[in-house]
Amino acid sequence: MIQTMRWFGPNDPVSLMDIRQAGCSGVVSALHQIPVGALWTIEEIEARKLLIEAGNERFNTLKWLVVESLPVHEDIKKGLPSRDIYIENYKQSLKNLAACGIKTVCYNFMPVLDWSRTALDYTFPEGHKTLRFVWEDFALFDMYILKRPGANDYYDPEIQRSALEKLQSMSPEQIGVLTNTVLLGLPGSEEAFELTNFQNLLNAYAQIGDKELRENLYYFIRQVAPVAHEVGINLCIHPDDPPKSLLGLPRVVSTESDLNQLLDACDVRANGVTFCTGSLGVRADNDLPGIIERLGDRIHFVHLRTTRRESEDQRNFHEAPHLDGDVDMYEVIKALVKEEHRRAAAHYPDHALPMRPDHGFQMLDDLNKKTYPGYSAIGRLKALAEIRGLEMSISRSFNEL
Repeated sequence: MIQTMRWFGPNDPVSLMDIRQAGCSGVVSALHQIPVGALWTIEEIEARKLLIEAGNERFNTLKWLVVESLPVHEDIKKGLPSRDIYIENYKQSLKNLAACGIKTVCYNFMPVLDWSRTALDYTFPEGHKTLRFVWEDFALFDMYILKRPGANDYYDPEIQRSALEKLQSMSPEQIGVLTNTVLLGLPGSEEAFELTNFQNLLNAYAQIGDKELRENLYYFIRQVAPVAHEVGINLCIHPDDPPKSLLGLPRVVSTESDLNQLLDACDVRANGVTFCTGSLGVRADNDLPGIIERLGDRIHFVHLRTTRRESEDQRNFHEAPHLDGDVDMYEVIKALVKEEHRRAAAHYPDHALPMRPDHGFQMLDDLNKKTYPGYSAIGRLKALAEIRGLEMSISRSFNEL
């Protein structure tokens, strides 16, 4: 696989030289400064490319290989009449990216919130920190901090009771930390949602259920995937994180069935998947190696991480060591190596998959730095080293056979 790391731009505390020294040849980035729905111009794209490639004449080459993400405007997700304006901008942005030589574009279709966690500093016995999601804490926020209408009907009586008891034992500072964690903005963004207007954002989805959100997603992909196919871009949707409904909002990219329905909605290879083992792996019913085997031709980008489910009901989980979680990383990488061999034998120009280690621990010197949650340098370096070694051994055994 092509080894990459995510870089959030000039303000990222992890530098491009850090990424280069990690042994990566690819950078995953986005133009976070451009408002969602606005056009990505060739000038802006080229400026970011030049920034990433500066120093290539002196050091190992870095290339901007993947856009993560070209965000989808909420009006598209809600199916409003104004969506067609934003879809046209999206199409032109894809054309501009292709003109600048960028061929892989990741996006997601999660309403309002992107990824969701309830703690950013869950501490392991070894002392490193990671991200965690606790259903009781999320219910506490939903019912007693946000006070979403009808939220109590969403949780069973035991969770309602335990969440209320926990709230009564929390300090104002602890309540503030939980609120800020749930309302954290997109990775790379300096802005978070405000509690005062957050309910209004949810209200806009009052009439949008599972069926409607799927229809809006398929409408979008039928418009943009043919354009991506025409200009040589691989679009790849990121699965829901976590893969379950939150705050009464539907989520429609959580299972293999969801992925199949999306791929069938516009049957061109450009309509593909970001294979995120962490997001899909939270659900025990997602057979990750099997998904690779069955949908491999439509996987265009890979996120490798794993979580540890803390209970049988799968409602609580935390980010785990990359080789020691609920994801069988050996079987996953073996399936990905097989897919790359299949593509190479079929003479695919894109037989090597871009991959990045995802959600590394905060550890060692990075414990004393402010970094984007899950995107510290040393934790991702550790993960990449483990993945690199595992992939090398599997690839060598394939070659010997």
